[in-house]
Amino acid sequence: MSREELPLLELSGVVESDIDPDAVEAAVASRRAGAVVTFAGVVRDHDHGKSVTGIDYVGHPSADQVLKDVVAEFAGRDGVHAIVAQHRVGSLGIGGIALFVAVAATHRGEAFGCASDFVDAVKERLPIWKKQYLADGSYEWSQCP
Repeated sequence: MSREELPLLELSGVVESDIDPDAVEAAVASRRAGAVVTFAGVVRDHDHGKSVTGIDYVGHPSADQVLKDVVAEFAGRDGVHAIVAQHRVGSLGIGGIALFVAVAATHRGEAFGCASDFVDAVKERLPIWKKQYLADGSYEWSQCP
């Protein structure tokens, strides 16, 4: 990661307020990039055939640093000029943005590949768990180790 990219790392992390997708996307703008790809992971109204009414995301104290570490890892990919990612913790309703990622790269293939692989790595490594509230009044935890 170059010196000019270090401030981007500070924009990445676990946040307790709503994510601003426009600000995240603007942060990766680069004259060198031929492609900017974004990904928004949003709360949907169902999961495994059950109706969902909302989610509480709970993060381990290490979650912010883990996310920054994954961002730093992916920022070093060939052709990637900038990457910023934020993951929300707290209560989110249907349609709320839980994860937002923006990648600027020289070419679209590099940007799409980086974003896709990044989201997979986050789902595998980030210690954030979700408590899903179901329409029948019950709840269930998922993504727990």
